[in-house]
Amino acid sequence: TESSLWRSTDYGTTYEKLNDKVGLKTVLSYLYVSPTNKRKIMLLSDPEIESSILISSDEGATYQKYRLNFYIQSLLFHPKQEEWILAYSLDQKLYSSMDFGRKWQLMHERVTPNRFYWSVAGLDKEPDLVHMEARTADGHTHYLTCRIQECSETKRTGPFSRSIDISSLVVQDEYIFIQVTTGGRANYYVSYRREPFAQIKLPKYSLPKDMHIISTVENQVFAAVQEWNQNDTYNLYISDTRGVYFTLALENVKSSRGLEGNIIIDLYEVAGIKGIFLANKKIDDQIKTFITYNKGRDWRLLQAPATNLRGDPVVCQLPFCSLHLHLQLSENPYTSGSISSKETAPGLLVATGNIGSELSYTDVGMFISSDGGNSWRQIFEEEYNVWFLDWGGALVALKQTSVPIRHLWVSFDEGRSWSKYGFTSTPLFVDGSLVDSGIETQIMTVFGHFSLRSEWQLVKVDYKSIFSRRCNKDDYQTWHLHNQGEPCVMGERKIYKKRKPGAQCSLGRDYSRTVVSEPCVCGQGDFECDYGYERHSNNQCVPAFWFSPSSLSKDCSIGQSYLNSTGYRRIVSNNCTDGLREKYMAKVEKCPGKAPRGLHILTADGKLVTEQGQNATFIILMEEGDLQRTNIQLDFGDGIAVSYANFSPVEDGIRHVYKSAGIFQVTAYAENSLGSDTAVLFLHVVCPVEHVHLNVPFVAIRNKDVNITAVVWPSKAGTLTYFWWFGNNTKPLITLESSISYVFAVEGMNTVTVQVAAGNTLIQDTKEIAVHEYFQSQLLSFSPNLDYHNPDIPEWRQDIGKVIRRALAQVTGIPDEQILVAVFPGLPTSAELFILPHKNTTEMRKSSEADLEQVVEILFNALNQNLVQFELKPGVEVIVYVTQLTLAPLVDSSTGHSSSAMLMLLSVVFVGLAVFLIYKFKRKIPWINIYAQVQHDKEQEMIGSVSQSENAPKITLSEFTDPEELMDKELDTRVMGSISTIANSESTKEIPNCTSV
Repeated sequence: TESSLWRSTDYGTTYEKLNDKVGLKTVLSYLYVSPTNKRKIMLLSDPEIESSILISSDEGATYQKYRLNFYIQSLLFHPKQEEWILAYSLDQKLYSSMDFGRKWQLMHERVTPNRFYWSVAGLDKEPDLVHMEARTADGHTHYLTCRIQECSETKRTGPFSRSIDISSLVVQDEYIFIQVTTGGRANYYVSYRREPFAQIKLPKYSLPKDMHIISTVENQVFAAVQEWNQNDTYNLYISDTRGVYFTLALENVKSSRGLEGNIIIDLYEVAGIKGIFLANKKIDDQIKTFITYNKGRDWRLLQAPATNLRGDPVVCQLPFCSLHLHLQLSENPYTSGSISSKETAPGLLVATGNIGSELSYTDVGMFISSDGGNSWRQIFEEEYNVWFLDWGGALVALKQTSVPIRHLWVSFDEGRSWSKYGFTSTPLFVDGSLVDSGIETQIMTVFGHFSLRSEWQLVKVDYKSIFSRRCNKDDYQTWHLHNQGEPCVMGERKIYKKRKPGAQCSLGRDYSRTVVSEPCVCGQGDFECDYGYERHSNNQCVPAFWFSPSSLSKDCSIGQSYLNSTGYRRIVSNNCTDGLREKYMAKVEKCPGKAPRGLHILTADGKLVTEQGQNATFIILMEEGDLQRTNIQLDFGDGIAVSYANFSPVEDGIRHVYKSAGIFQVTAYAENSLGSDTAVLFLHVVCPVEHVHLNVPFVAIRNKDVNITAVVWPSKAGTLTYFWWFGNNTKPLITLESSISYVFAVEGMNTVTVQVAAGNTLIQDTKEIAVHEYFQSQLLSFSPNLDYHNPDIPEWRQDIGKVIRRALAQVTGIPDEQILVAVFPGLPTSAELFILPHKNTTEMRKSSEADLEQVVEILFNALNQNLVQFELKPGVEVIVYVTQLTLAPLVDSSTGHSSSAMLMLLSVVFVGLAVFLIYKFKRKIPWINIYAQVQHDKEQEMIGSVSQSENAPKITLSEFTDPEELMDKELDTRVMGSISTIANSESTKEIPNCTSV
């Protein structure tokens, strides 16, 4: 609800409150300082109150306020241009500004959080290029690039042609990484120095579930991969220069989750010296700390200190006892973290840990190494925050505790001795501290509370007074970097200059630390096993069981030669020369001629279904063969084929648009002078379905087949799958046909649901059927004034049916559960009346049938006397009539038929034919009312009774065609079991199919 802004211009000695400069009622949420110009500051207001920013160009002395039409979630400043900023909004939109936030322009919507990056100098051609991961109009996630002022749809480019997995884009140094999951298996791709993407090659059976990029420094990738059989550990892999071929560096590295659910890998890169890493490895449910001096080729346990703080010997022998460290960096910027090192202080490491057989989380202390991790000393028995002062020339420590403290400790001899200083007269609950990066890191601000209810207290600690002078040449000594006595580390010998212990002089910004750096002769330790090789106990690199060394010759797609590995590769950024270099280096070989083998065809998105009219992108891959001399032909299966002289034009995929729906056999054919290969893919091309209507009867006979049909729009939607759900069944019946026959065994109202699947689209419709042992039905007609008010839509027909039902029940006194009225589509308005047996009377069949006959007689008397009528609206009275045709006989499930029933059927068919002919040619007969309303856009509705056995036929007005034929002829057909009413239409408009929409 409130905030305050304070500013100090004397490194924290005094502060000025600036609330009046930003607005007394303004509530601030974030403060940003430009990384390229410290004079420029941006403040964000609390988005729950207002959306605005405040900009300062004079180190926060004055501010200008600008209101925004979006809410900022995060900002990303350009690494070179101080005026350029990217802003990510709460509604996943990315905005850009070229004037430090005064004006903003929308770049893209549906951008993935934290997946947008500025261009990298020396790699991207335009400095204002932005890399982003966003969901496009097709609903898929893509990797896109565009310039900040030219990011319209026509200006955007997709460096990777296929869709990618969400939250997988990483742009880091020379590399770009993405992930694509196909068939449930994740595949990873990398672009080195903006070259075309190549699939990352891990050992064949690593089968990764997850991958995290740990480091990309010095032209090499460290990646943590969680494999199929891992849960709380990751395997550490290291790549070649291009980031394509990865080899295993260390197995089962411990992992955990951070405060925001992010994955944290227990791997730490020592600052200031290349090639040194620390990792916590899980071995038999124990966590142990290992160190490497050659980028993961060799690992060993940490040697425990020889003595403890009291000077007593430590009995701890490898491998049963060693030093174990906590390697997680702090997520709180105001603490030092569990381990720290500085580039300005090479070889100096401070960490929290313990001595024993495994890593402990309770019995911990502080340890320090002055020689890059070779040897360690204990400096505290409890946990402390330790910061580097004066470019690493001094250390300051604050105890981590929940009680208030007054003192801090300072060391000038790399932790061998400590001086105690009081920084406050009143004990302070310390919440954190900030070591100022200016003034040569000799000032610290400690903040906290005197009590749990007091206000913030800021304490400035200035160490300049204890540095008596600037260091001269007599204050330094040399230190040789080594690995357990071996002076060559990463192929070179280095000697550093350090301040002598106890010299309380300041180093200064221009302090130079490296004295000597010279290459070493290459030895076996400067090489690691190449991709596909494993190091055995005799220290030899042997091909893995799944690997064929000759398969690397498929790199001939890049040129006419390839690197034939000897099983070794020199460690990236290793600077050794001569020696074994010539023996172990890969040899340049001429590409051998090979017949095509292992041809594969797949779609860009990994799916076997696409929509008609949309681009389908096919990817052709070949495991072996000369890519430059192999002809490629792709037959799309719809009468169109393309061919290419080599693989170069098809690397980014081949696009094709299908103009009709169906299942197409797509065939790829590769051929050169040495042989050929073929691959086949069956692609389902679908038209998006928009509507389904379930044609079902209103009433059906128990234990008799009922024909049910689903009518889909558009009609030509390709291959569809139908899921039929009946009643309370928990499993559907699945068909590829739009009709199904079903037997209802339970009387009463039964629910039928159909779901239609077409590609990624799933639609459904639900209807109810009244199921009885027997029933009677009769056609109804109405006074002509009803037609004028008939909009011919399903909702209207349902409501009118309910009105008629209530009117019949009111006039006759018959319970409404025995009456069901179905109004037909089309004009003239007509309906069918169903007379149902009373509930719980089916056990007394004969008496119940007699009762039903009485109900029918009562209804007919009321209808014939024009007693049944309803008011449609004020002044519009509608009368319900019995259509002058013979009443349908009692419908039941009995067998046998009488001659009278057959005569009735023949007479009704004759009368029905006459009625149809009269209706068909009604325009030529003066006394017939003509209804010319066009009925070409009606949905298909199934209304009427079914299961009319041959033994008890129902009146048929017309049986000239089936429902599908009527659809094709544009007739508005309503099928009622064996009753069909046909409303002919003069419209010639086609039923829309996928081609015409």
